[in-house]
Amino acid sequence: MANITAKDVAELRAKTGIGMMECKKALVEANGDAEEAIKILRKRGELKAEAKAATRIAADGIVDVMTADGVTAIVEVNSETDFVAKNASFQEFVKNILKTIIANKPADVDALLASTYVDSDVTVDAKLKEMIFVIGEKLSIRRFAIAEGITSTYIHGAGSIGVVVSFEADEAVAAKEEFAAFMKNIALQIGAFTTPYLDRESVPASVIEDEKQIILAQMANDPKNAGKPANILEKMVVGKLGKFYENNCLLDMEYFKDDDIKVGKYVENTAKELGGSIKITGFYRFEKGEGIQKREENFAEEIAKLTNNQ
Repeated sequence: MANITAKDVAELRAKTGIGMMECKKALVEANGDAEEAIKILRKRGELKAEAKAATRIAADGIVDVMTADGVTAIVEVNSETDFVAKNASFQEFVKNILKTIIANKPADVDALLASTYVDSDVTVDAKLKEMIFVIGEKLSIRRFAIAEGITSTYIHGAGSIGVVVSFEADEAVAAKEEFAAFMKNIALQIGAFTTPYLDRESVPASVIEDEKQIILAQMANDPKNAGKPANILEKMVVGKLGKFYENNCLLDMEYFKDDDIKVGKYVENTAKELGGSIKITGFYRFEKGEGIQKREENFAEEIAKLTNNQ
């Protein structure tokens, strides 16, 4: 049996970030072989990751962005608690995921997990499982997106909301400081207001039809509309759809710094002022934990269960 020293354990801990006792157990099992011990720890991490994935909900975490080599990436990585989201090693992991995305441009999350983690010889999936083992919480890479060309980004707070906006603009316009300020304002607009669509043309026909049916049902239930001609009712539907566009389409929304104009008008005015053409071509807005149902803990019930089991 190999003689495992405190120095051996400390060196393995420095390499893996895993607790001293786990490192010592792995070294004993590996008969002092540090590389074999790392493999053992990774395997244990995979088993723990699978167990946590089956029983835990990760709805916290952070959204982050990065731009390099003309490519901008945005990613949401979830944890169970905000305590982990503030952890320096977790935040470094998220940064490295962004570097991996930019380097590999994977098609989806599955392809990302199969990619080689930046500056390593392991996959992103293996590194994720290792992080779960080290940190002790369920972690998941939920989604990411990639944009190329002219972009502006915004991160709200400590990563609760992230935005990437893509633009087209004349080269001379894009080089101006005023254009950079304009792009930042658009990113702030999107960050401040949930905006599903860029413009009216972006709204699927099925969504518009559903909205029309809702409006018609509301109008039918309003006694004030009884006996009104069909052409008048149609105009009322068009008017109410306009309100829907104002609430759901970026270019139709009120500009947050001047509620007398729409965002589309702000784009038009800025293009005229800078003497060229400007177009918003798309955007991504990720909100941390959006749509994930958090588990509600009833502490009274938990205490009762513990008491009954004693």
